[in-house]
Amino acid sequence: MSFDKIIDRRGTHCSKWDMMEPLYGVPADDGLAMWVADMDFRPPQCVQDAVRDMHDHGVYGYFGDESKYRKAIQWWMQTRHGWTIEPDWIFSTHGLVNGTAMCIDTYTQPGDGVVLFTPVYHAFAKVIKASDRQVVECQLVNDNGRYLMDFDAYDSQMTGSEKMVILCSPHNPGGRVWTRDELQGVADFAKRHDLILVSDEIHHDLTFPGHTHTAMSLVDPSITDRLIMMTAVTKTFNIAGSHIGNVIIKDPDLRARFAKRMMGLGISANSFGLFMATAAYSPEGAAWVDELKGYLDANRKIFDDGINAIPGLKSMPLEATYLAWVDFSDIGMTRNDFTDRVTKDAKIAVNHGPTFGTGGEDFLRFNIATPRALVEDAIARMQKAFGDLQ
Repeated sequence: MSFDKIIDRRGTHCSKWDMMEPLYGVPADDGLAMWVADMDFRPPQCVQDAVRDMHDHGVYGYFGDESKYRKAIQWWMQTRHGWTIEPDWIFSTHGLVNGTAMCIDTYTQPGDGVVLFTPVYHAFAKVIKASDRQVVECQLVNDNGRYLMDFDAYDSQMTGSEKMVILCSPHNPGGRVWTRDELQGVADFAKRHDLILVSDEIHHDLTFPGHTHTAMSLVDPSITDRLIMMTAVTKTFNIAGSHIGNVIIKDPDLRARFAKRMMGLGISANSFGLFMATAAYSPEGAAWVDELKGYLDANRKIFDDGINAIPGLKSMPLEATYLAWVDFSDIGMTRNDFTDRVTKDAKIAVNHGPTFGTGGEDFLRFNIATPRALVEDAIARMQKAFGDLQ
């Protein structure tokens, strides 16, 4: 697999490349798309083969017998994360935004508070608000370019109306791999305030050297009766369009409630996603992920070195994910000014920090999961756009 191959995604109904001009004003012909969190790489051959086999068969009916699919998930979680799960704990949703929405719908009521550690993945707040629940922002502490949690401050914010907390682990957009002690702190926080804990671990496979992800299920057995785990193949293997995600629930009472709501809404996974996920969670898929991580690690070093060379800019060191979180707070410009330089002068489409909630105001998020030549092009554009600061 050559991750250096540039694949033109323009004109393919690609959100990342085809929507950057209408949404951000970045021209399609010579702009760079570094916003949506999908990669510009083809998935491993085993996934391509699964799709081809479906095409060759030519009949796209209902999917039956999920035993291989569930065994593949079990194998992956055990071999890659040391986490033993049972087949009947697994629910398949239409991706993890849908999984998040299902959790909110199942375990909370309109008007309830849902806690987020902000800045954090913007879809959480959108789903919470659209469900007529209240977003409760507990701001992360930016400790010299590394996010930390302040549970004393968070405890003082709680009013008793909060019913759920959603954790992003590893963290998007900050790239933190939470330590076991930090995860225990989240578990204790959930217990103190009687909160359902939803742990979104979609980026758990994409960690960098020196950092090991710990599944929340392995941290504290006493939270099983309030814990919902969420994982997916989609970020790991760049198959977000398959819209497949796993909601994994060990506790039988929580599981029964979720199953009932799934049935009530008539939700079932599409066969393309099930076939692709089964193929991805395999030794061939694992070897591809290991190669991918090495490539992304080199990309992040190139990106960080180039961004940090611009006076006033700081790229938060990534411990996981392929989403660089760049701090513009010391640049001496308004948010509109530095954002315009990135989108209009450098012609790079990026995610705007305020969409991630409190604490994101001075940041922009860059997706570096793209061929290295495009990362280098982005750095050259940024250094030119901010050249007067040199």
